[in-house]
Amino acid sequence: MKTLILGFGNPILTDDGVGIRIAQKIKEENPDLEVIETSEAGIALIDYVAGHDKLVIIDSIKTGQGKPGELYKLGLEDLKPFVYFPSSHGIDIATAFKLGESLGYKMPKYTSIYAVEIMDNTTFKEKCTEEVEGRIPFIVKQIVEEENLRKILSLKAA
Repeated sequence: MKTLILGFGNPILTDDGVGIRIAQKIKEENPDLEVIETSEAGIALIDYVAGHDKLVIIDSIKTGQGKPGELYKLGLEDLKPFVYFPSSHGIDIATAFKLGESLGYKMPKYTSIYAVEIMDNTTFKEKCTEEVEGRIPFIVKQIVEEENLRKILSLKAA
């Protein structure tokens, strides 16, 4: 199963870079996994994800409801595509998937989205806040276990 780990964020905006930091840590611990870190969004996603069977997206979220570092798991079905978009720039993930499918791209059959509750996504700083940073090792472990990433690696090696 061709799997892609896709970490989103802006690495110079404090907690906004948490998706990238988690993806980097997953890659450090599992060097044979395909991992991409990006600040891009919208239509550019099609080029990254097309041709993969499984996609694991990691990004930040600021709901104000949860504790910093709390992890939420979503599926693509939890996101509603914005059908009538005026431009191909800045479209959301669900719309990018629908567009990719309608253009004939082989889009991932399995998609998991992990969103990490953050505190600060406006301060220019290359590190996450202490609360979020302290949760990264736990989040990495949880994603690797939930997505059976080690099993995927062992199947790849066989």
